[in-house]
Amino acid sequence: MATESSESEEEGKITGGNQHLIVEDDLREMGKKAAWSVSSCKTGNGVSSLRDDNLETYWQSDGAQPHLVNIQFQKKVKLQLVVLYVDFKLDESYTPSKISIRAGDGFHNLKEIKTVELVKPTGWVYLSLSGNDPRETFVNTFMLQIAVLSNHLNGRDTHVRQIKVYGPRPNPIPHQPFQFTSREFITYSTVR
Repeated sequence: MATESSESEEEGKITGGNQHLIVEDDLREMGKKAAWSVSSCKTGNGVSSLRDDNLETYWQSDGAQPHLVNIQFQKKVKLQLVVLYVDFKLDESYTPSKISIRAGDGFHNLKEIKTVELVKPTGWVYLSLSGNDPRETFVNTFMLQIAVLSNHLNGRDTHVRQIKVYGPRPNPIPHQPFQFTSREFITYSTVR
């Protein structure tokens, strides 16, 4: 995983990246439950390129900064991790250098929850949404916005190759305090 060293409570620097996407088993990808939109894009490099699981394609913005990726859910969801694939070696000045993550009920009340500075990243970059308090392990929200505030080498447009959003995997049996993992335990976990 990429290392994160905290500059202050709200702003951190991330260097490097991971060539392989590694996510804990207790997390699930939530992006397929959302409606995705972007502030702008070049023809052929739209929002679908962020979700196609192909590292050769990318979203390319077109216009003034900040460049926005909006992820809207129909119901409130718990989100714990945002993972981006960016490649400084291929994209150079198109690579994001400063990213802000905002959450809220909609466009009208987004609040910044994290600002991260990326230093020549190549690979998967992990951005945890947990707060400073150990009890704050996730964000409960209807909408997540990823804003690219600046690019490396003062680039204007940006390239982001993939974005994944993860939330905690729910307990398969509601109102059950135990986490049964095997099929046999789940079969006998309820009383008729």
